[in-house]
Amino acid sequence: MKIKYLNYSLALVAIVGSLYIIFTHDQSVGILLKDLSIILTMPLLYWIELIFKVKIDDRLKFVYMLFVFSAQFLGVTVELYNSFDYYDKINHTLSGMLSAYGGLLILSLMDNNKHKGFNILWMVCFSLAIAAGWEMFEYSANLIFGGDAQRVALTGVNDTMLDIIVAFLGSLLVSLFYGFYSKLNVFDFTNSIKRID
Repeated sequence: MKIKYLNYSLALVAIVGSLYIIFTHDQSVGILLKDLSIILTMPLLYWIELIFKVKIDDRLKFVYMLFVFSAQFLGVTVELYNSFDYYDKINHTLSGMLSAYGGLLILSLMDNNKHKGFNILWMVCFSLAIAAGWEMFEYSANLIFGGDAQRVALTGVNDTMLDIIVAFLGSLLVSLFYGFYSKLNVFDFTNSIKRID
């Protein structure tokens, strides 16, 4: 089975599943928007291809789709975050890994990926910016729609800080992996995205 069909299948299951939950459960406006947002996030890489005139490898799309499926559909819509204690931390670690890799891909598009030390620093900083941005988004959503996605009532700032720390560790893992293997020239980390001329 071609990987692009796996991508389509993940998107279809997540979107149809979210719509099913939306139409079969009574929900507040905040929860409704949260469940509807999967319709925007699943095809995001396809929109990036169209807007920026790039071609993203189906394997990278699969990693992204799998993450969104795991974090947003299973975690938020199916509510596994409330069922399994460490589900949140696993997904924040994965988000740190993926955003570090995404930062490297951005450098490769700018033809600015020559110095490995800078690339590693950029990957970690980019990932931390994404993690902090996400926590600010969660905080803002809590203020606007109510709720306690950051578990402030239960943990104080512990949940937010641990989310950022595990994202940092995930980004560090990918960055060091990149630094080690790029010295050996055995793996091209930037061949998953290409410009369309």
